[in-house]
Formats: sequence, C-alpha cells, structure tokens
Amino acid sequence: MPQSTAEIQNYLDENAERFQNELCDWLRLASVSTDSKFAGDVRAAADWLLTRFQNLGFESQIIETVGHPIVYAETPPVADAPVVLVYGHYDVQPPDPLDLWDAPPFEPTIRNGNVYARGATDDKGQLLTHVLSCEGWMKTAGKLPLQIKFLVEGEEECGSEGLNEFLAGKYDGDGPRVEDRLAADICVISDCSQYGPGQPAITYGLRGITYFELRVNGPNRDLHSGSFGGAVTNPANALSKILSGLIDGDGRIQIPGFYDDVIDLTPRERKEYESLNFDEAAYQQDLGVAATTGESGYTTLERRWARPTFDVNGLWSGYQGEGAKTVLPAKAGAKFSFRLVPNQDPVKIAEGLRQRITELCPPGVNFELVDMHGAPGALVPLENPFMEPAAKAIEKGFGTRPVFIRGGGSIPLVGSIKQQLGMDTLLLGWGQDDDNPHSPNEKFSLEDFQKGIKASAWLWQEISQINKSS
Repeated sequence: MPQSTAEIQNYLDENAERFQNELCDWLRLASVSTDSKFAGDVRAAADWLLTRFQNLGFESQIIETVGHPIVYAETPPVADAPVVLVYGHYDVQPPDPLDLWDAPPFEPTIRNGNVYARGATDDKGQLLTHVLSCEGWMKTAGKLPLQIKFLVEGEEECGSEGLNEFLAGKYDGDGPRVEDRLAADICVISDCSQYGPGQPAITYGLRGITYFELRVNGPNRDLHSGSFGGAVTNPANALSKILSGLIDGDGRIQIPGFYDDVIDLTPRERKEYESLNFDEAAYQQDLGVAATTGESGYTTLERRWARPTFDVNGLWSGYQGEGAKTVLPAKAGAKFSFRLVPNQDPVKIAEGLRQRITELCPPGVNFELVDMHGAPGALVPLENPFMEPAAKAIEKGFGTRPVFIRGGGSIPLVGSIKQQLGMDTLLLGWGQDDDNPHSPNEKFSLEDFQKGIKASAWLWQEISQINKSS
C-alpha cells in the first residue's frame, strides 16, 4: 500500500467524528425540491456543498437552471490516468407524514448506530462519502491520483428538469460543451443499497420502465346493470379482459415482439445469484405472502433483477362507496407499467402494446392508451475494466468482497449518461434495503458511512492504476 494511502486512512479515522457532525449539519437543511416553501433550504444545501468543494481547492461553480441549481466541481487532469464523473443529488423527498417520524425529520437523531433524518441515505449521506474521501487525499497527499468531476443536482426527487436541460447543452453558453465538460471514462453513483447487512454489492444492471394509462369508454352514461346488463358491453369487464390478456398463466407477457430484444442471463450471472443464498422463506415472511410467483423457469432474484415484468399499478371504475349499487359503469381505467431489461426499447414495447390491446378490445367500447413515460434499462458487463478495481476498493473499505447484483428499479439518468456521454456507470451503494429512503424514519448506518468514505478513497487509488495510454 502506498505510503500516501496509509496516511489517508489515518486521516479518515482521526476525523470520523467530525465527518459525522458535518453530515448532520447538511441533513438539517430541509432541501425538499418539490415544495417551493423549502426553496431557501434547497439553495442553502447547494451552497453548503459548493463551500466544501471550494475549501478543497476544487474548481467549482453553481450552474443556474430552470429549477434548482446544479453544483459542479472538478480536480485537475492527471496524465494517463482515467477520469471519473461522480453524480449525486442534494435534494430530498418531502418528509410527510410527519406524525410517523420518531423524531423531527430535519433534526438528525443518532440511535442504534444509525443517523435518522430525511436525506440520510438518499442521497446526502452516500454522496458525502465521495466528497470526504477526496478531502482525505487533498489533506494528506495534496492531490488526487486521477481527475474527478462532481455533478450534483437539486431536482432528482422532482423530475430533474434542470439537469436534463444541462445535459442537452442548454446552459453551455460561451463555455465548453457539456460533452467536453463532463467527459470521463466511468461514472460513479452511490444512491442505492448493499445486498444486505455486512454484504456490500456492486449493482451492474438496472431495469428500465415504460408506464401507461388505459381508459376504456362505453355507453354515454352509467346504466342500470339489470336493465342493460347482457346487452351493452361493460367497460369494467372489457378492461379486465384486456389486462388479463397481456400476461399468461406462466407469467409471460403477451405483446408482439416483447421478448425479441431480451438479453438472457449468462451462466456466470446465474451462478453469482445462486451463490447469494437467497432466503425465500424469510422473504415471504417479511412480505406477509404465502408464495412467490412470476415467470416460469426463473428464480425470485432472477425475476426481480433480470426479467421483464407487467404490473397493474391502479384501477378505477364504477361505484366505490359503501354498500351495493347495481351500476354498469360508463368508463373504466387502469395504470400499469412494464419493467424492461437492458436492450428492450420502450418505443417498440408501446407499439406492440397498442396492437395487442386493439386485438383484445371487445366491440361496444373503445380505448385510449396514454404513454406516460419510459426509460431503457442499463447493463455494465461484468468484464468491464472498472469492475475489479471497484471490487478491490470496496473489499478494502468494508472488509468483505462485494457481490455483483442487478437492481429491479430504474434510474433513468444512468441511461442518459450512456446515451449522451458514452460512459458506463458503477452503482456503488452503501445503504440498506430498510433505510426507508422515501418513508418516515429514513436512516443511514454510521458504520457504513465511515466504511463508504474509506472504500471511496481506495476507489480513486485502484482506478488510477488503469493506464489509459496502454
């Protein structure tokens, strides 16, 4: 281990208590981006981070957008060493419902080895680990072993309008193009979770999503089901028929071309998942269900992480009040989503869906299909040259080698970074699945916070050893 890295580790240990206090200072700023009454706190959180970068001597600035500002900072280039782009966000979810918090959401509380506050794990605590690891390098070695660029937004929790415009070049002005400013060899995001307590992970794949609302329209008014039932097509019945026709009893989605572009799991991936010793019974008990279901031929982890799905997210039609009302409703509707695996195209799925609904829709009703939003999935090959350096860094920081997992959810920005900037993303999560990131009593393990800082410090060292000129 280089002498400078040993000094960094000592520095991080000696300043651990201060780091925890500074995290709490940042968490006290109620940076709720979706509610205008918190605009002052959102700005204060951006300024807090900018000051941190300035104190480290980084070239840094506030980039004003249509909404909340972006904080950008970078270190000097290092010859022949890779460049890393670190993305994060300083805005947080609304804390409601307040009565379900054990302590005020913006008064950080330490108990059971965790810090409880809104934003603790999503994403202030996780992002700050990378800033503090840079401090360790700057205060001991005087420089970083590679160039790092920080891109931190304030609207992740409300749509990222400003960031999307920034990536599209709207705020370039007379400065460098966004493609040049953000040019890097790999992106690092810590806004996710470990596999479980004591088991860090690298998330190398995410599912995409495409989301729809289906409206089925029948007669021009609600009808008496006795007088008209059997003579007029019931929109609620029609909706049920359509939805059930989108998936079969084996969990296979019945849309033309749906599986054409699905990438099968490799033998290595299936072996990795098998080695995780997933506890199916404990999973069912935690959820309060008697069995798991899904596409035949795949395990629960494979279905959650690496197979596409169809789920109804909401239904409405007819009478919803107390007691009975024999009504044949005039309208019915549903909201539903497809989780897509990498290589599936949301536009192609939408076209096939419309064709399939047309086939299923019975006479006597018509339908409207609203395409609400979509984003492709993302996959970084396990053979990517940045994977093993990241695994070594995490093992040194956490004392345990990470496992390789996929995530069932979606982070649209990962796809945007790949499409617009041409780089893959390492998803290195220090959180846990029970951190309640959008719920009351959000938390972050302080032990994992400190381990994340050390893993991050090692990450810069390990990545710097990938020689770009070779």
